[in-house]
Amino acid sequence: MSSDPVKTSGKSGRMAALVIAATGLFWVGATWAGGRFGWPERTRALMDLLALAGFAFALVVTFRMWRTRQNDEDEG
Repeated sequence: MSSDPVKTSGKSGRMAALVIAATGLFWVGATWAGGRFGWPERTRALMDLLALAGFAFALVVTFRMWRTRQNDEDEG
């Protein structure tokens, strides 16, 4: 079973884009809700850390895509 690198790259790109968009929406929503409902600073910091984790995950996926593309170009 061989996997097509173009399909894999496309799936990874879409996943990274969706994670970035969802994380951004989550972060904006959590910031708004924290101010609106008076959440404690500790809860707001947790929401910020969750958003940071989402952005870091998307960065890792994007970096892996870039490295895979670089390796494919070197071989071809």
